Amino acid sequence: MQGPSQYGSLDLHIGMDFSFHLEPDSGVPLYRQIHARLRDLIAAGALRKGERLPPTRELAVKLGLNRSTIASAYALLESDGLIRGHVGRGSFILGAPDSAPADLDWDRLLAPSGSAAPPPVAGPEAISFATSRPSEDLFPMDDFRRSAEEVLASPHAAAILQLGSPAGYGPLRYFLLEEARREGVERPGDDVLITNGCQQALDLLARVLVRPGDAVAIEDPVYPGLRNLFQRAGARLAGVAVGPEGIEPAALERVLAETRPRVVVVTSDFQNPTGATLPPEARAAVLAMTRAAGAVLVENDIYAGLRYAGAPSVPMKRLDDSGHTVLIGSFSKITFPGLRVGWILGPKPLIARLTEAKQLADLHTDQLAQALLLRFAESGRLAAHHGRIVAAGAERLRAVIEACERHLPRGTVFTRPEGGMSLWVRLPEPLDAGDLLARAEREGVAYLPGKYFEVSRRDPGALRLSFADLPPERIRAGVAILGRVFSSELARTRLERYDGAPAIV
Repeated sequence: MQGPSQYGSLDLHIGMDFSFHLEPDSGVPLYRQIHARLRDLIAAGALRKGERLPPTRELAVKLGLNRSTIASAYALLESDGLIRGHVGRGSFILGAPDSAPADLDWDRLLAPSGSAAPPPVAGPEAISFATSRPSEDLFPMDDFRRSAEEVLASPHAAAILQLGSPAGYGPLRYFLLEEARREGVERPGDDVLITNGCQQALDLLARVLVRPGDAVAIEDPVYPGLRNLFQRAGARLAGVAVGPEGIEPAALERVLAETRPRVVVVTSDFQNPTGATLPPEARAAVLAMTRAAGAVLVENDIYAGLRYAGAPSVPMKRLDDSGHTVLIGSFSKITFPGLRVGWILGPKPLIARLTEAKQLADLHTDQLAQALLLRFAESGRLAAHHGRIVAAGAERLRAVIEACERHLPRGTVFTRPEGGMSLWVRLPEPLDAGDLLARAEREGVAYLPGKYFEVSRRDPGALRLSFADLPPERIRAGVAILGRVFSSELARTRLERYDGAPAIV
């Protein structure tokens, strides 16, 4: 018999010998594990009709658990009609369940997700800084309709509506490769794969490049969809600190030496959530270190088209002559995110394997969406729209920075990106952005606390403000409300800190 301080195999002697295991780290509540094990034993006949289960107190002592945990498991068994409790006598087996199929125990069947709870959803009237997405008010609907009409009127319309290549719509792949050559990011032997947005691109790379137990170096803080994806793939996540100028080369050097990651994922321009951009010298350092470590460098380049000021950066893939860098791009941030069209540019052997994985996942990306975006680009409408969203983005970025300067409490620090969709705010101690979210939402403003983006570093005072979806006047109003919420809480906590106990006389 195991001691009460251990979870694991438990041998109970009730008519015959049997044992079962508890897994406290599985994510399934322990009372449900106990219920499921006893239910299975009853169904198998190991526990027969009329036999008495151990009293809840006795079983709790043997398992080293709280008595209420055992009582909850017994209550579930009784609700299943498998046992009956008698006051003063105990709980007795009623017999195996009927042959009719029982309801599935989804808590038992479903593996723990390992992901943090989803972020809160702001109400329709709220000023929401929580979502990093373009504003639908800027969507050029007339241009989009015209592009759709032209695609559907073309002689290729029927073929576009047919099943397509797993690698993507041929004309769009050709267009993207030509663009990559023009920009100097295509290397000899590269190819391109069209994906259902950036998220699927990351998912396919995780499927092909990462085995359970492999280390993957990612930014910290980082977009949670990236973190959760590699975590679910069984990777050992190694967070690399992100500073005001993006991922810190010194921190990456330590992580490379300590964990020897198989993959390094970096957002070179306007990182999500911080808005930071890697300067040229840091890009060169990241490339050199990653190459020396023998790791694959995945450059997430989906925000590069949202530069509102300053000179354009040179992608790391353009600087890399080794072929170690894989580039991810997307139309989602500069056109219509609902169309879900992204791509991966990388060496042909890798693209071939990714294409196989994509075919298994979804056959191919929607060809109509690809053809519409290609027509939107080739007609010149994309370039015109791009100019409008850059102008609007610049105005919104100015509004959020000026509002933060004016309204947030003294001691607040925030990034000042030259583009992108978000900036990163650190409130003065001892403020906790997660604790203050509910109060801000009651005032009609939503944001995402730093906890949603952390990998290994706690930063309770941090939060992300995503501004691209809001007009300037809503940005200013929302930040003003946040300033009042944060300032009043800071005043209250400081008053409590310095208002000592009264003297005893």
